[in-house]
Amino acid sequence: MHLSAALLVCLAAPAFFVLEQPVLGFALLVAGLILAWGAEQSSGRMARRTPSLLRDLSLIAIGLAIVRTIPLAAGLDDWSMIKFTLALGGAVAVPYAVSRYLYRDRATAFPWFGSGRWGRLHWGWLAAALVLAWLILPWYFISSGVYLNWPVVDTPELMARLFIGVGAVGIWDELFFIGTVFTALLRHFPPWAANLLQAIVFASFLWELGYRAWGPLLTIPFALMQGHVYLRTRHSLAYVVTVHLLFDAVVFAVLVHAYNPQLFDVFPTAP
Repeated sequence: MHLSAALLVCLAAPAFFVLEQPVLGFALLVAGLILAWGAEQSSGRMARRTPSLLRDLSLIAIGLAIVRTIPLAAGLDDWSMIKFTLALGGAVAVPYAVSRYLYRDRATAFPWFGSGRWGRLHWGWLAAALVLAWLILPWYFISSGVYLNWPVVDTPELMARLFIGVGAVGIWDELFFIGTVFTALLRHFPPWAANLLQAIVFASFLWELGYRAWGPLLTIPFALMQGHVYLRTRHSLAYVVTVHLLFDAVVFAVLVHAYNPQLFDVFPTAP
């Protein structure tokens, strides 16, 4: 019953961002929260002083609802960047504030350094992630044509805006999907279940953002790996953000190259 409630809430993400059916999305959120309430009533949670599933799922629901207030099609004009800043920032800040000051809890968390110093394994994975991105992402973006989901970048100003936007969204991804969604789910479910649930939300968001065609074959494994790495580094957001930004640096270079073939012509797998 607890897992079913969490699944309903997380399935609101594909309803919102893949099917683009907000009524269905909000219905799933409400159904999941009602089921969580029923699960708590039947299990007597308050008597055992365990974390509240209803409250924690409500934080995820609040974040998803805030993100859904704007279209996620990439835009580089001033108003698009302001909307993204307000909506995405609110999706992290509001659940944190609700948990911290209304629920008097700490269901969301943003531990930066985790296990401390990075060893050879950490640096090795960073290098491997960069190489994998360099090999795979050009083929995906260009052969599938999904680069057309991003605006044309053919001036230095637009390239600068794209660089800022891609990096900012990448940092937000980890603050929301790991620091908010995954962290809240880990309070109730084993890591494998919490990771699968957060991957549903992660991949759905990236679908509307532009990672379409066979993009989920990349975004779902990436989301699962980020959750796994977060646990292996003992909750180091700095590390998962670094991994994400390395991927996003390649994404930026590929998008610029797709619209300006003479720039960043360093990808061996680009068609």
